[in-house]
Amino acid sequence: MVKKIAKSIREYKKPALLTPFFMVFEVIMEMLIPLLIAKLVDYGIDAGNMNEIIQYGVLLVAASCVSMLFGVLGGRSAAVASAGFARNLRHDLYYRIQNFSFTNIDKFSSSGLVTRLTTDVTNVQNAFQMLIRMAVRSPMTLLFSVIMALTINVSVSLIFLAAMPLLAIALFLMMKTTFPLFNKVFRTYDSLNQVVQENLRGHRVVKAFVREDHETKKFTTISEDIYRLFTKAEKILALNNPLMQGVMYAVTLIVAWVCAALIVQSGNVPELGMTTGQLMGLISYGTQSLASLMMLSMIFVMLTMSQASMQRVAEVLDEESLIVSPENAVKEVPDGSIDFHGVGFSYAGDASRLCLSDVDVSIRAGETIGVIGGTGSGKSTLVQLIPRLYDATVGSVRVGGHDVREYDLGALRDKVAMVLQKNTLFSGTIKENLRWGNPDATDEEMERACRLACADPFIRQFPDGYDTVIEQGGSNVSGGQKQRLCIARALLKDPKILILDDSTSAVDTATDAEIRRAFAEDIPHVTKLIIAQRISSIQNADRILVLDGGRVVDFGTHDELMERSVIYREVYTSQTKGGEE
Repeated sequence: MVKKIAKSIREYKKPALLTPFFMVFEVIMEMLIPLLIAKLVDYGIDAGNMNEIIQYGVLLVAASCVSMLFGVLGGRSAAVASAGFARNLRHDLYYRIQNFSFTNIDKFSSSGLVTRLTTDVTNVQNAFQMLIRMAVRSPMTLLFSVIMALTINVSVSLIFLAAMPLLAIALFLMMKTTFPLFNKVFRTYDSLNQVVQENLRGHRVVKAFVREDHETKKFTTISEDIYRLFTKAEKILALNNPLMQGVMYAVTLIVAWVCAALIVQSGNVPELGMTTGQLMGLISYGTQSLASLMMLSMIFVMLTMSQASMQRVAEVLDEESLIVSPENAVKEVPDGSIDFHGVGFSYAGDASRLCLSDVDVSIRAGETIGVIGGTGSGKSTLVQLIPRLYDATVGSVRVGGHDVREYDLGALRDKVAMVLQKNTLFSGTIKENLRWGNPDATDEEMERACRLACADPFIRQFPDGYDTVIEQGGSNVSGGQKQRLCIARALLKDPKILILDDSTSAVDTATDAEIRRAFAEDIPHVTKLIIAQRISSIQNADRILVLDGGRVVDFGTHDELMERSVIYREVYTSQTKGGEE
């Protein structure tokens, strides 16, 4: 897990390695300061020697300045390294997500991926900065302060050493208790993000049904869960500081009492016992050792909080896309012919639980194929197998005579344009949205595609025409306008296969007919698959595919299906005047 995440350091290895280097020298300088103070007191102040006072005073100021310099350099390099590491980590996560198949995306919820890219990466960044800076400084301070204390007086130093195992045990128990709580917190964050996203996307529905109180209650419930879990964990962690401080002050009092007795007995003569300066140095080193132990505990707490985040980030980085281009992939799609050979599909990848089965269909290049069926019959699932948005669980799908799994993904999807059920437009101008289909499209090419999709007339009615800004999600255009813009965007790809997944449901029948007529006249060479609920949208297709319960129940022309298909005839009758009678 750590090794996988550490790969994101890359060009920031230098500042990451320099930070511990600076920290070591900062600690060395800090360790000299109590020693110099002890010398200043014993040989300068107590002895009344001004020369010694000046000499040790200058050395004290110099050591402090050098320590501060290394501290500043260490802090700066740690900030650069951690910020750069977080940037790379977000990039790696986002790049990995972009290569996920639909199956991979289904495994991680969108809200969960957002949390991983934001909250979890921030936690990992903080832990990394703490690791390269304080995780080096604190152990070094602990080690050097113990050594320096032992050089002053071994017996008294043992008092500090005796307190350390007690603090270490308490620290371990706190970590063991809080880690599962933080794990739950971050899982609950996913649910919180999901509620917020659903509310913001569906705010018009919320307003229309006056469900603001219901949505507020949902949000409040999850917020309360996060508050409860965080409070429970923080209450345990809150014991850390008073425990450390209490032990530190108690040990300091014991040391001061023991050392005071030694000073009185020796008359402040170093050869006989202990001096005032040595007492000050011993207390300083003891305090530093316990403080460094407290800092270590804070590091462990931070690592405990970030461990759950690291696991969640590593899950995304470890996830391999289930749909990738093969070696020696086919780069060209010869034509728009499509063949389904014994195709079956399961979203769970389980051949015993197929939602689409026994599909054997051959479609010639340039044909217009209508696809009709009830809700849940597998229409969208079937067409999503063509551009490899999903892979068939059983059987094979062939395009242009090649199994789709033999193609380079980019080459295949460039020649298979698909307008999904859920139309999506992005923030930007109409031109910028259209150029998703072809980044190099000229104005003339965009206008032609929009004319084919019957989008050109309403675009020209906008004051800014093709430079009109589309708001996020296309909220400032109607459903029908959004659908026509998405169809135009797909046409700009110059595809060999065009799939319209119920993509004219929001346009009126006259516009629908005009779009189909334009397709027949201007792009006859393109294979067109049209999923529709309206018989009128597909009855003039070359052939019509009828699905029911995940199976192909019939395939033929409109007239043939009217004669032999009960399902098709029932749909037709219900949508025409005969159905009304």
